[in-house]
Amino acid sequence: MASPIPQIRIAQDETADRVLSEDPFALLVGMLLDQQYPMEHAFRGPAKVLERFGTLDPERIASAEPEAFADLCAMPPAVHRYGRSMAGRIQALAAVVRDEYHGRAETIWTEAADGADLLTRLRALPGFGDQKARIFAALVGKQLGVRPAGWQEAIGPYAEDGSYRSVADVVDEASLQKVREFKQAAKASAKAARAAKG
Repeated sequence: MASPIPQIRIAQDETADRVLSEDPFALLVGMLLDQQYPMEHAFRGPAKVLERFGTLDPERIASAEPEAFADLCAMPPAVHRYGRSMAGRIQALAAVVRDEYHGRAETIWTEAADGADLLTRLRALPGFGDQKARIFAALVGKQLGVRPAGWQEAIGPYAEDGSYRSVADVVDEASLQKVREFKQAAKASAKAARAAKG
């Protein structure tokens, strides 16, 4: 009997969350879009692309005509505050998944040798810096059960059980609010530290 597909609930929208749960590339795109934009809206982006473009196949997205794909991403409601520029990043990400992972996004994490290798693979993706790579590694570890050797040591605080630091910890509306509060507190603390120095 096949094991049930883990249910992602980051977008807080039934259709968008189903897309994230069923399509690994969608989850990767949601993480890409999670910057300068509320996280639940970022993770609704892949469902919008699917609805408008008809597929989330990395091969098809990578080879789409850039202007037309940008128009599709910027169409209200846009996939992101910066819909046109993010469209280019989505296409760049799709090209890497197509060319380096045979179009199968999940192999980025399911075939990683260990935690350090997983981070190396994620950091190499377009639009993924060190922090985003750690958060996504924590997400697949906590919500998909993908925990290669040295997983927690490589990722650091984002891998801590019971924490509400990032999107990796969002499983319902209450946890989304806790993560939002954590981020607001971290921003306020950083602002106060800057002011104290200045």
